[in-house]
Amino acid sequence: MDNTTTDNNLQDTEQAILIAAEKEFLAKGFAGARTTSIAEAAGVTHAMLHYYFRTKAKLFDRVLGEKIRLLKESLFTSFDYADASLEEIIRNIVERHLEFIAANPELPRFLIEEIYSDPERSNVFLQQIERYAPVILQAMQQKINDEAAEGKCRIVDARMLMLDIASLNIFSYIAAPIVRVALGDLTADAKAFLAMRKRENYDTIMRKLSL
Repeated sequence: MDNTTTDNNLQDTEQAILIAAEKEFLAKGFAGARTTSIAEAAGVTHAMLHYYFRTKAKLFDRVLGEKIRLLKESLFTSFDYADASLEEIIRNIVERHLEFIAANPELPRFLIEEIYSDPERSNVFLQQIERYAPVILQAMQQKINDEAAEGKCRIVDARMLMLDIASLNIFSYIAAPIVRVALGDLTADAKAFLAMRKRENYDTIMRKLSL
C-alpha cells in the first residue's frame, strides 16, 4: 500500500468519524453524546476514535469549528466584491445564510442549548463571533452610510439590521415543529419553502432600508 492510499484511508476514516460525531452531538448535545455511539456509527473501534481525536471535547471542538468556518464563509463572501451595491450584499447575506441554516437545521437550537447549559465550553463559539462579527458589522455600516449619502437608502444601525436578518432566517428552522403545524402544506416542499423564505426575508429587510 503506497503513502497516497494510506493518506486517503486516514482521511476517509477521519471524515466518517466527524460525520457520525456531528449527528450525535446535534441530536444529544455534548453531555449526552457518547463516543462509543459515534465510533459504532462511523464503523470504527472506540480505540481508533480516540487515536484520531483523543477526547470527546477535542472531537466536539473540531465539529463546531467546521460549522463556524462555514458560517463565516456564508457571511464574509457577501463582501468579496467592492463594487457590489447594498441591495446585492443584502440579497447575498440573506440567501447564503438561509442556505447554511437549511443545510444545518439543527445547529441553531444546538448552539443555544450548549451556550446555556455550559457557557465555558461554548466560549470557542462565542470567541469566534466576537472576532468576526465586528468586521462584518463595520463593512455593512459603511456600505449603508455610503448609499444613504447618495440618497439610495435610509441610515439604519447595521447591528439591528443583521439581527433582523438572523432572526428572520433562523426562526423558521429553530421553531420547525411549530411552523410545520401552523403553516401545514406550505412547508411540505423544503426547496420551495426555502426559496419563498429567501424572497420574503429579502423583501422585509429592503423595506426597512427604503426611503
